[in-house]
Amino acid sequence: MTYAAQAPPAMSRVRWTVCALLFFATTINYVDRQVLSILAKTLETSVGWNSEAYGYITASFQATYAIGMLGVGRFIDWLGNTRKGYGIAVGLWSLAAVAHAAAASALAFGVARAALGIGESVSFPACIKTVAEWFPKKERALATGIFNSGANIGAIVAPLAVPWMALHYGWQSAFIATGSLGFVWILFWLLLYDKPTKRRGVSAGELALIQSDPPDKMALVPWARLFPRRGTWAYGIGKFLTDPVWWFFLFWFPKYLQEAFSLPMQGIILPTIVVYNISTIGSIGGGWISSGLIKRGWTVNAARKTAMLICALAVVPVLYAPFCKSLWGVVALVGIAMAAHQGWSANLYTIVSDVFPRSAVGSVIGIGGAMGAAGGVLMQIVAGKVVHAGEVLQNGKLVVQAHTYLPLFLFSGVAYVAALIVIQSMTPKLAAEEVEG
Repeated sequence: MTYAAQAPPAMSRVRWTVCALLFFATTINYVDRQVLSILAKTLETSVGWNSEAYGYITASFQATYAIGMLGVGRFIDWLGNTRKGYGIAVGLWSLAAVAHAAAASALAFGVARAALGIGESVSFPACIKTVAEWFPKKERALATGIFNSGANIGAIVAPLAVPWMALHYGWQSAFIATGSLGFVWILFWLLLYDKPTKRRGVSAGELALIQSDPPDKMALVPWARLFPRRGTWAYGIGKFLTDPVWWFFLFWFPKYLQEAFSLPMQGIILPTIVVYNISTIGSIGGGWISSGLIKRGWTVNAARKTAMLICALAVVPVLYAPFCKSLWGVVALVGIAMAAHQGWSANLYTIVSDVFPRSAVGSVIGIGGAMGAAGGVLMQIVAGKVVHAGEVLQNGKLVVQAHTYLPLFLFSGVAYVAALIVIQSMTPKLAAEEVEG
């Protein structure tokens, strides 16, 4: 592939094109994840499962996602080629997404979800490593927030498209159509992406900006040196406590709306879109806060943790959601909580590239991602059992009793404050010695 043969401008902005590619990949990633949760009540009837079975289906995704995160981060660091590795991963998860259309039982859906988890586990390690390669530290939180906001856009696109396709062409069409988007993205990725030193169109000024941080030791860092690091465990425990909250909202919130407010599938479209529009603001805003504070002279440590504290406190009001009788009140509470999660995540991800060398970023993201997904597995299984315990059969349909979801919202409200306390106690400073091998 050759790029246009013209001299790059004095200060090019190719790095933001790369960020846009990551944004669209993340969008597709979350479209594929969200389809099942939107169709959950429909499939509960047409395929035949209860909330406990649904919990195990979603847990199967998270289990393979956790296993994959351990291996893929390490693989990307070893391969040193995110262009090839990420392209293959998107192809694999797109095939798995399409395969859902052939599932005819809870077990078959579990197998398809497990395959999807393996492919999608590559996404965030690859994205964070790409940001570390293409952006200086002062811009990484903003770039991370931008690409991570694709999660919100994907979760907006899904409720717009999926109910319409399911109602007009059958639920299978939703999996086929959304799963095929990944193959289109791969074409653009292969055409437009390469490393900064190889990508045509990158000016000398932009390359100097990208490389403006002190050079890292690029040798692959052994896992034996990463696991003892306090920074690794601070990040991992932070993910273990807070990732399950995001997964709970992603997989259970559409179902909760239908059960708590007796909404049909079409009735969740607008509330879900509003929630994810709100959360998009948090994704970019969280990175903007810490990047802005750094530009004003704050230390990286103070800027990142102040932004995370703001986000952690913003989640707390979601505790009231099970008691709220207003649909739009619940939408506001969950929307703010999800926005805060995205702002939190933008800074938590960026901490890894702040304190570890580029050659270790993928591995540490993978370790933490596996811990976050392991927490998600527990959350999905517990959610399935909790909700199933509150189900009663009325007129041949499963109906969930009031406040069944209360324990799940209680955990969601306090998880971030608890995680920040752990992170601060383990890494009171994002010290340079965390980087040393």
